Amino acid sequence: MRANVLVYLNKSLYKSFKEDQSLQQLVDAASLPGVISPVVGMPDIHTGFGLPIGGVMAMDSENGLISAGAVGMDINCGVRLLRTNIGKDRFDRKSLRELMNKIEEQVPSGVGRKSRHSEMVRKHFEGFIHGGVPYMLELGIGRPEDVDFIEERGFMPEADIKSVSKKAVDRSLQLSTIGGGNHFIEIGYVEKVFDQEASAVYGLEREKITVLIHTGSRGFGHQICTDYSAVMKKKAVEYRLDIPSAGLAAVPIKSKEGINYLTAMACAVNFAFCNRQWITDDIRKAFVLKFGGDNRDYDLGVVYDVAHNTARFEEIGDRIMLVHRKGATRALPPCHRSNPDAYWEIGHPAIIPGSMGTASYVIRAEPGVRKIYNSVNHGAGRVLSRTAARRSVNVEQLIERLNGVMVSGRSYKAYLDEAPQAYKDIEAVVDTFSEIGLSKKVARLRPLAVIKGDGNDS
Repeated sequence: MRANVLVYLNKSLYKSFKEDQSLQQLVDAASLPGVISPVVGMPDIHTGFGLPIGGVMAMDSENGLISAGAVGMDINCGVRLLRTNIGKDRFDRKSLRELMNKIEEQVPSGVGRKSRHSEMVRKHFEGFIHGGVPYMLELGIGRPEDVDFIEERGFMPEADIKSVSKKAVDRSLQLSTIGGGNHFIEIGYVEKVFDQEASAVYGLEREKITVLIHTGSRGFGHQICTDYSAVMKKKAVEYRLDIPSAGLAAVPIKSKEGINYLTAMACAVNFAFCNRQWITDDIRKAFVLKFGGDNRDYDLGVVYDVAHNTARFEEIGDRIMLVHRKGATRALPPCHRSNPDAYWEIGHPAIIPGSMGTASYVIRAEPGVRKIYNSVNHGAGRVLSRTAARRSVNVEQLIERLNGVMVSGRSYKAYLDEAPQAYKDIEAVVDTFSEIGLSKKVARLRPLAVIKGDGNDS
């Protein structure tokens, strides 16, 4: 090993960690040339392809490697939180179902589903890919202030469509869709506030309705990862690199292939930011269709948008490094220069979704998070594979655990692999960092309704 491995768990999370392959995957990552110590495992860690989901690996920016598998298939899978000024008491089950229906009319969901805006996607695709959310705003998709509350302001300038295969481009018509697997739109409310100061700055008020959007770069990003994983597997041999597993296939950052992957990955990052931006715009339209008036009447402002699966050059301490986060969230501490102006003094919010039917959390980072590359967990983390969940959870058990949370109008059977039983306890996951002072809980969100697509592309 060239680096130490550091994993954050409490006692209740240790059993599932001990039983999967994530520790070995962290050890493999710690054996790569150019790796910086430590390689870190988040509390929601579980086995992935190459780097585990919930893994963070930093590389020396001059002599390190870049790995497509250490970023993941769903590049810039991420979560966006919208706040509203609508009280929870305004909804009964009938009105909630009506709002769900309006959202589903606007936002397609499920594996392979294509955009309602296909003509516009074709016309402006390169603009979206190279310009990200700022380009969308030029077309009137969203509000000018949205960009202030998106990681990287919704745009990575390194994007170059020439690095992307035709096969990936052919999957671009999924822009403005949710997809399947663990992707969702969730209507919930602020159940509890832990940090009054931060919640006021973020605009979160107890008992007010919220909307979570969880999706990424869809088939476009998946194809980019597939393409470059194959390239890296081949080139690693030519570069005589000692790669411990196929999933960690990598090339030097400054190699032709490394640069090409970074520019292709940036295309997928921008695609995903645009995806969540367009879905936000369509959700605002759905609220107007349901309630009338103007969408600003209901606030529907962006609290923040965080990315999960990325590799970025970041200055941490006095060193520039390439930080791979796979199933991990960047969380900048107070007074970090990359925080939005509105959040500079307290740090931006990190949004930690739970499983379908359980709570989600809004947290903020404390200064000590720098030692783990300004990173926190991205969700609850699986304890059962999709296959195991379908075998061990039946429809009746799923309905019982949902405890009244409404789901989009498909068969419950289609959601068995996403049952709460398939995931770790979100309370234990979030408490792991907050109890040792790396993060601070701001608010707990409780779901009322979940819109999910069928199939798995997450």
